[in-house]
Amino acid sequence: MKASRRARRMSQHHARNKRAAGLNMVSLMDIFTILVFFLLVSSSSVQDLPNAKQIQLPESTSQQLPKETVVITVNQAGIVVQGRKVAEVTGLTGNDDKPIPALKAELENLAKRKLTQTGADGKPVMREVTILGDKSIPFKLLKRIMLTCTQANYGNISLAVLHKTEGEG
Repeated sequence: MKASRRARRMSQHHARNKRAAGLNMVSLMDIFTILVFFLLVSSSSVQDLPNAKQIQLPESTSQQLPKETVVITVNQAGIVVQGRKVAEVTGLTGNDDKPIPALKAELENLAKRKLTQTGADGKPVMREVTILGDKSIPFKLLKRIMLTCTQANYGNISLAVLHKTEGEG
């Protein structure tokens, strides 16, 4: 039996619409490019210091954000530089006028690995270090660590604290 004109037209129309639907790759590439760009930009702004659960930081109302520097963690267990334990705390509180040899060696080793940066005036930029010290460590130990840092040419020393609003006690 012969198909009517309308039936032929409908079968042709359905045959054309049976091809697979295409996926627009250009818009997907745009979305992924924007996502990668956002992740790169947001990951470069470092504002957090490493979290050490066994350290209880003192509180302060300072408004300055932390910079990416060499991090020295000090608690009752020992002195840790960039996640590597370099010295035990026991026996270090005496002799507060001498540097800690193991800490000084580690800081000088870190300085050798990093290229020396120069400022706009051509002078070398002062190296920076951040000390995360438990609030229960003795001041003599903290003083000795800071002395060791300055003797290892780390002149900009920052002490990490917890941010406290001015209304808190």
